[in-house]
Amino acid sequence: MKALAPLLAVLAIVAVAALGGYVHAGVVLLAVLVPYAAFAVFLVGICYRVARWAWTPVPFRIPTTCGQQKSLPWIKPASLDNPSTGWGAFRRMALEILLFRSLFRNNRARLHDRRLVLGEDRYLWLGSLTFHWSLLVILLRHLRLFLLPVPVFVSVLSRLDGAFQVGTPAVYVSDVVILGALVYLTARRFRNPQVCYVSLPIDYLALFLLLGIVISGLLLRFVVRADVAAIKQFALGLAVFHPIVTNAITTMFLIHLLLVSALAAYFPFSKLMHMGGVVLSPTRNLANNNRSKRHVNPWNYPAKTHSYAEWEHEFRDKLKAAKLPLETEDAGKITVD
Repeated sequence: MKALAPLLAVLAIVAVAALGGYVHAGVVLLAVLVPYAAFAVFLVGICYRVARWAWTPVPFRIPTTCGQQKSLPWIKPASLDNPSTGWGAFRRMALEILLFRSLFRNNRARLHDRRLVLGEDRYLWLGSLTFHWSLLVILLRHLRLFLLPVPVFVSVLSRLDGAFQVGTPAVYVSDVVILGALVYLTARRFRNPQVCYVSLPIDYLALFLLLGIVISGLLLRFVVRADVAAIKQFALGLAVFHPIVTNAITTMFLIHLLLVSALAAYFPFSKLMHMGGVVLSPTRNLANNNRSKRHVNPWNYPAKTHSYAEWEHEFRDKLKAAKLPLETEDAGKITVD
């Protein structure tokens, strides 16, 4: 039931795009005004969320410590799991962003013969990693629609992605991989009882939007066969704020564009913002040097302290009567040995 409302929302977007394509005013609204509004919401929302995170003070270091901290010379520290330098924190962040290192080490718990068994969950790591890298490749490939001349790296990336050409047009590896990864991630939310229990409707909404975008894009490439040159002309017009509504805006292209716009507008308010949050997370990007360097909270107001020597001087008679050991020399002189 939690997945029903997001599915109906995505189907409603598809229906609006399909019906709006039959009216010229609807095409202008859905193909020009809606993408501009969605892109504006995307930029403003991203900047607002990142600015709030960046301006949030972190008066003390709270890094995630998953290994031995650097302490005595003869104790080997975990330089990646518990870095004590900025370079170590950078390496940990790089492995986290590029290879999802913490997810690779994730374990899953399940009951087997009435016993709790902990095991590796590498399929989740592989599905997430392939999805994110395929999405990045697809986004970079789409730059050829908005840039003229097309950058060299985009052309090279497209040739590498379509190296295993099967027929015409070429089948991109990233298209196949991202579809398989999305199907796995979606099926996992339905089949895994623990994941299904903690899933919210917004979790399904992001998956359904991404599935709709990928499927409509594949249909545009292999079934409906959109006019790429006309689409590039329309995309360049959008990029320079001089859109030209042409015959390239078919119903399927309008569905694809409207789903992309919905995802872009939804992005800053969803869990997809982990893209920026992982970089600004103080539990990840800080070095754990609390033993070697004193960090003073700048918000601390001046406060009168009461040292142990002063406390012993105040209760010296009572401590002597109780025959407790004293560290100061006498009652009139507060010194600590």
